[in-house]
Amino acid sequence: MDNSSNFDENSDVGYQPSPSSVDHNDHSITETAGYSPFSGDSFAYCRSNSEASNFSEPIDDNSYYASEPSPSPSPSPWTAVKHGATQATLSRLGMKQHRNSLDDKLDDLDLLGSELELMKERFAKLLLGEDMSGGGKGVCTAVTISNSITNLYATVFGQNLKLEPLKPEKKAMWRREMNCLLSVCDYIVEFAPTAQYLEDGTIVEMMTSRSRSDIYINLPALQKLDTMLIEIFDSFQETEFWYVDQGSISGNSTRSRAGSFRRIVQRKDEKWWLPVPCVNPGGLSDKSRKHLIEKRDCANQIHKAAMAINSSVLAEMDIPETYMTNLPKSGRASLGDAIYRYMYSAEKFSPDHLLDSLKISSEHEALELTDKVESSMYTWRRKACLNHSKTSWNKVKELMADTDRSDKNYILAERAETLLFCLKQRYPELSQTSLDTCKIQYNRDVGKAILESYSRVLEGLAFNIVAWIEDVLHADKSMRNQNVQKPQ
Repeated sequence: MDNSSNFDENSDVGYQPSPSSVDHNDHSITETAGYSPFSGDSFAYCRSNSEASNFSEPIDDNSYYASEPSPSPSPSPWTAVKHGATQATLSRLGMKQHRNSLDDKLDDLDLLGSELELMKERFAKLLLGEDMSGGGKGVCTAVTISNSITNLYATVFGQNLKLEPLKPEKKAMWRREMNCLLSVCDYIVEFAPTAQYLEDGTIVEMMTSRSRSDIYINLPALQKLDTMLIEIFDSFQETEFWYVDQGSISGNSTRSRAGSFRRIVQRKDEKWWLPVPCVNPGGLSDKSRKHLIEKRDCANQIHKAAMAINSSVLAEMDIPETYMTNLPKSGRASLGDAIYRYMYSAEKFSPDHLLDSLKISSEHEALELTDKVESSMYTWRRKACLNHSKTSWNKVKELMADTDRSDKNYILAERAETLLFCLKQRYPELSQTSLDTCKIQYNRDVGKAILESYSRVLEGLAFNIVAWIEDVLHADKSMRNQNVQKPQ
């Protein structure tokens, strides 16, 4: 009966007993249990001694007979059989655990294999310049890395339109692939002189390599901002607000309100693609509202820091020759007579007064004006330089303070720069100008490409977080106002 039961247990776990285990010899059973290649692991995976509690009753019987004098020093056959069965059972448990560990190892190998294939794909795109035909018509390495960071951001955060933690697989993808792309910066170095002290006290100046100054300063700051943005998402695990799709709250549909006393605040049509935040009729609690305001302020500071880094990196990029050759011949024709006359004739130029008089009504109009002002600024600068190109250098240096500042083109270029700065301050959410796009397209510096694209995607993510929090606070305010206006 014991052997048949053992055979049933063995067949359940797929264990094939050796021929010697069928024999009733006690020694053969013990050998079979010790022969298992996994028997050494079975004790390591044994959870507790209580797992063998079904063998406690025979042990109690043997302990009863052990109290009397034993007529023979030979061990009991029943004890040997049970001992062998115990070893076999523990061995089978070890086999189960070992098979589970093998499955885990296979899963890890599959994951490593997929990551290796991903690395091969990234490496191939970098070498080919995104030209899969291999004809050498691809873009440069800097543009390839910039596009990779932009596409990765769209993949990870493109579908995330709510204040909620990122999915673990999305977060792991962002960390893994960004570490891969940013690892290029570890090999972008510059040489700097350092003093070396010899044993005799002599000081020798040697050239040593270090991270390039712009990467050394900006990259750790961007990585810190990245971590802070992920932490903001993780902080919205348990919230007092929820989201519904825009299409489910149309005027003819009440499905989202059925069976609930919750009300939904309609959003303006300019954000029709975003889900609508909803709150309870009483609004948010003070704790939740305070948490939202703190995270909004934090994301706003991150947005400003990322925008400052992006602007500084773009300013350091060279202006492509293509942009300079395509500049308008006349800044007046580009801006229009009204703006030109005000910029040239006003004794005290006020960019704020000019922008107020223009009454810009949309972001598109603001971006169009920014492009015109920027192109006109470089047109006037080029003309100011051409006016003195035929004079000697000494004469130019002598007249730099007087002639340049009294030159019409110099004055217009200076005022256009002031107007451009005021435009970017008044409309911080503006898209990149034509000059910025041209710089990114023709940039050949890999380090600047990484810093620019990394700061740009973080700037956009921080701006979105601020806007989403504002939507929730607007819904909370509207709901509280509705409760106040209710008739008593």
